[in-house]
Amino acid sequence: MATQAKVPDPALRERFRAVRALTTDIAAPLSDADATIQPMPDASPAKWHLAHTCWFFETFVLRDFVPGYRPHDPAWHYLFNSYYDGEGERIARDRRGMLSRPSLDAVREYRAAVDAAVAAALPGLPASALELIELGLNHEQQHQELLLMDLTNAMHASPLRPAVWPSAVEQHDEPGELAWCEQPGGIVEIGHAGGGFAFDCEGPRHRNFLRPYALADRPVTNGEWLRFMAAGGYAEPGHWLSDGWAWVRAQGVAAPLYWEQKDGSWVRFGLDGLQPIDPAAPVCHVSFYEADAFARWAGARLPTEAEWEAAAAQGDPDGGHQLDKAGPAAPVPTPRGEGLRDLFGNVWEWTASAYLPHPGFAPAAGAVGEYNGKFMSGQMVLKGGCCATPRGHVRASYRNFFYPQQRWMFAGLRLARDL
Repeated sequence: MATQAKVPDPALRERFRAVRALTTDIAAPLSDADATIQPMPDASPAKWHLAHTCWFFETFVLRDFVPGYRPHDPAWHYLFNSYYDGEGERIARDRRGMLSRPSLDAVREYRAAVDAAVAAALPGLPASALELIELGLNHEQQHQELLLMDLTNAMHASPLRPAVWPSAVEQHDEPGELAWCEQPGGIVEIGHAGGGFAFDCEGPRHRNFLRPYALADRPVTNGEWLRFMAAGGYAEPGHWLSDGWAWVRAQGVAAPLYWEQKDGSWVRFGLDGLQPIDPAAPVCHVSFYEADAFARWAGARLPTEAEWEAAAAQGDPDGGHQLDKAGPAAPVPTPRGEGLRDLFGNVWEWTASAYLPHPGFAPAAGAVGEYNGKFMSGQMVLKGGCCATPRGHVRASYRNFFYPQQRWMFAGLRLARDL
């Protein structure tokens, strides 16, 4: 029996327009050369992000649900597939920077063509296709953050260290001295509870037993990190996991990524160029190894995923410093207040938990099932979103994940301790 078409919610049409427009706005200041360079294998060129997010809609929605749809350019399927083995061969990830063609303008035309095709198809699409559009929009929001991450890395690699946007100088209150918020522990439930979109890796919801613990009321600041550095934190092996200490020595790491000394003071690079370090802002661009070493130096530890999620369950995922428009994403000082603050936005917070399946997890059927599950090996969970996360994208159950040595994402930390 044929699947009946579902009249799409007008809000979905507007959401599609808004999400697609934000991606275009982020890339608007870029030249073709800016959008083509790939500074490291982990970071993709801006042009590739712009095209890959089109490829997703073209492949999983237009090709499969719109009779007679003809791909914009059949050769681009190979260029802009990411890691979907079920979709065939693809260009190697570390070779994406070789895509001098198609041009940035051609990719922008591709976006316009796919947008028009999806808009025209929406009224007749079945419910299963509308679900894929929702997945595609959340996928694109992830790439908006990746675009800002990768663009920061690319501009930092340039000898000119150019600013993509001017700095937005704002006045913020100091966050206050770190305080501890006690949590009772006991049996808690984590994982997505239903009632809205979630990625497959966020479920099933399940129980955990937690001992009583405490979380710091805010993330660790740049000022506190400077004290860690001054105390020889990067030179004392006793603070570090074995793999972390080997990484520090092999890479010569002595400060967070994008920090450097200029005229005797520490500055950081961002999409607003080189700027003075703000001691009151949360530290950013640190690896799991660095976060874990700082926690040990501070006489604390990192929270587990279950501890973080249980404490954040009553927080506002749409609050905090998150991405609302194109611009130079950067953390700002935590607002003053009582209780747990800054759980959502500003910086992703490393946890002590490995990225593994929740009990009972099963990936979705088909190629989209490759989205999360096959990466559940060797990575650590981060929670809470950051200044580059589009507002409305995260929730307490959201699971970001990176390898422990990676730090080009907007990652910081919050301390925990046992009671």
